[in-house]
Amino acid sequence: MAEDIRDWIGRTETVADVAAAGAYQRLAGLLDHEAPPWRAGEAPLLGHWLNFLPEALQSQIGPDGHPKRGGFLPPVVLPRRMWAGSRLTFAGAMPLGAAIERRSTIRDVQPKSGRSGEMVFVTVQHEVWADGGLAVTEAQDIVYREAPRPDVAPTPATPAPVEAAPPAEWSRTVVPDPVLLFRYSALTYNSHRIHYDRDFCRDAEGYPGLVVHGPLIATLLMDHYLRRHPGAGVGGFSFRAQSPLFDIAAFILNGRETAAGAELWAAGEDGRIAMTATVQAG
Repeated sequence: MAEDIRDWIGRTETVADVAAAGAYQRLAGLLDHEAPPWRAGEAPLLGHWLNFLPEALQSQIGPDGHPKRGGFLPPVVLPRRMWAGSRLTFAGAMPLGAAIERRSTIRDVQPKSGRSGEMVFVTVQHEVWADGGLAVTEAQDIVYREAPRPDVAPTPATPAPVEAAPPAEWSRTVVPDPVLLFRYSALTYNSHRIHYDRDFCRDAEGYPGLVVHGPLIATLLMDHYLRRHPGAGVGGFSFRAQSPLFDIAAFILNGRETAAGAELWAAGEDGRIAMTATVQAG
């Protein structure tokens, strides 16, 4: 299997869309902004995640709610899929109404074995072009993992150990609920059942609640930075998921200024770090 899926390295895909204002206005509503802190006349930073949405037929949806494997992404048989992180460079603006194009390339496919079982790491390079100019470059990391063993009842995921975090200079508490998760799933056309099907989360995945989307947490961290720096230019942004957050408890967005921009992190109320991120000021 390893050789077959590594044959996907170098595969490319190009899709087109329009930077329509409506999606970004709905994102502003989700983030509770009457006047959003991003630059007027432009798509928000990370707004391209609301574009180029999947178009799989209903008959091609898998048991977890995701489109079935194959096509552009390699046909990894491991059923659990997670967006583990991204590294982004913002090269230019995406003006509202611009014709946009995403050019994607599979850069790496790495099968690995560890204490948690078999895994496959896939790195996808995206370039987003707006009206013919490069706007965003993103290296996205996707992780595939084994399903729970059928002869062992699922148990709640073991939380990551609490790590010492640097003192935050500004913080904000987010109280996630099924409505927040539903609205973000709708914005991104994400049908993964871990975000809305509590029975699936409990019985199939062993989670204690609905899972907060990784890109939603990253979007909230970017928003946390922009609330402090409205209209700021950002040259780069990277994030790494460390442990899941659920809709059963609040979590805290944190930030501290650095010489290059800012360090950001999301943590549970117990201090457990769920995601870290860095902003490079532009």
